[in-house]
Amino acid sequence: MADSREPKWRKNIRKQLSERNKVQYEYFKDLINNHNKIFEGTDSMRSQNFQLQIQVEKLKQENLDLQVKVETGGNNEGGKASNEKIQSLEQKLFKLQEELTEMHRRKGENAQQFINVSHQLQEREKELSSKDNELSTTLSTLEALRKEMKNLEETISEKETAYQLLKDEHQALQLACTSYEEKLRKTQAENEELITRWMELKGKQAEFLNLDNEDYHRRKQTKLKKEIDEAVKTQVVISPPKGMDRLRSGSTSSAICYSAVIPTHAHHKLDAHDGEVNAVRFSSSGSVCATGGADRKIKLWEYTQGQLQLRGSLTGSNAGIMCVDFDTSDQHVLGASNDFASRVWSIGDHRLRHTLTGHSGKVLTAKFMGDPYKVVSGSHDRTLKLWDLRSRACTRTIFAGSSCNDLVTSDLAGSTVISGHFDKRIRFWDTRSDTSSNEITLQGRVTSLDLSPDNRSMLLACTRDDSLKIIDLRMSQVITTCCADGFHVGNDYTRAVFSPDGQYALAGSQDGSVCIWETNTGRLETRLTKEHSSSVVAVAWHPTGAMVMSCDRTKKAILWSDI
Repeated sequence: MADSREPKWRKNIRKQLSERNKVQYEYFKDLINNHNKIFEGTDSMRSQNFQLQIQVEKLKQENLDLQVKVETGGNNEGGKASNEKIQSLEQKLFKLQEELTEMHRRKGENAQQFINVSHQLQEREKELSSKDNELSTTLSTLEALRKEMKNLEETISEKETAYQLLKDEHQALQLACTSYEEKLRKTQAENEELITRWMELKGKQAEFLNLDNEDYHRRKQTKLKKEIDEAVKTQVVISPPKGMDRLRSGSTSSAICYSAVIPTHAHHKLDAHDGEVNAVRFSSSGSVCATGGADRKIKLWEYTQGQLQLRGSLTGSNAGIMCVDFDTSDQHVLGASNDFASRVWSIGDHRLRHTLTGHSGKVLTAKFMGDPYKVVSGSHDRTLKLWDLRSRACTRTIFAGSSCNDLVTSDLAGSTVISGHFDKRIRFWDTRSDTSSNEITLQGRVTSLDLSPDNRSMLLACTRDDSLKIIDLRMSQVITTCCADGFHVGNDYTRAVFSPDGQYALAGSQDGSVCIWETNTGRLETRLTKEHSSSVVAVAWHPTGAMVMSCDRTKKAILWSDI
């Protein structure tokens, strides 16, 4: 009854005391008992030793008294009795001495045992102290672990909360993804339908284009036959041959090429610029030739008296000229520059008319889009830009995804732009939309593009795999590959062109030679050598087909002909 009513704190105190007693007493109980027994044995030995010493003193006193009596001359019987007594006392004394010796030996053993027990006690005390220290360290470690466990529990709680939030977000994203996948499926189905319709329209367009080409060739043949019949009836003196008179006369009407002539030798040589010559192009009439160089100038040349005479220099660019082009009326010339801009000059007064800025990289190519007031440019910043010269503003920016090295427009309306890129792809752009309608992948970086002048259905692509590809745009595939031993494309802006009649392809090589291939078979027709001492960068064929112009990286320009 008393224990049941005892307070809890008292029970805890009694429990702690019993645990402390167990730790601090039970372990040393035997040692303390032995120690006490040794002390009790030592005390008893001490008292026995004291008594034995008293008895020894008494025996010594008795022995002394007997010796005195002997000396004083006692009777013989008394002497015998005393001798016997002395002997007995000596024996007793001897025994007592032996007992005393034994007691001293036992005392020494007990002292040694006491010392050993003391050492054991000290070791146990040291062990107890170390245990106390370990216990204290363990308790502190336990407290730290409890705190850490509490922190981890809080962290786990936070992580569980965050996990639940992420789980909810994941479910929401899954629902959104499901809806987007459904939209994607619908969009893909619509896209497939649109592609099918587009392919049908392209097929019809190809049929109409073929019919137009056939009609154009038929009318051309009829006109040619009529002109030949008229020429047969009329006696005409032609001097010089092969369209040279058109150059000398300076006519501004469009030149007509009946059949391109393959040049055989250098007709005229000149230093066109103060540095590398990057671009060359004849006007549509053939009366003017424009070259662009690293000296930041466009130079206009006129063919008179069998030589190219400088007609004027167009200035205003802040970096090297990479591309030149004439408009359809031969009234303006366009130049693309490394200073991130394109410029338009008038040919009559050599004045700078427009500066088109907006690219963030070198402008590597720029062309008129049929309309003399519309321009398209391609840049190293991986964009194409459409410009309106009336408003002097960029009307469209097309993100091509790769640096554009050259471009052409497939029709006079400029509705389709074809661009050649650093990533080895040729892309076809509908200027009315932002996406590429088609693309062709080649084996090397595309350095230049040119369309066949006759029907614009063949595309000539120069690539860094040291070959020219002729692509049929109606089938979107390569039909002829032109290459030759020793022919190497030296730069990412090396230009190649068709002949005016589309029968030949012309390009310059890294070793300074100029190569001409037959486009139908890809056979190397001729190689013009021993004139250029460095890589030929740009070439151009005169619109009458009578001459070829080539430019290299050491400021030299050469006019080639067969006379």
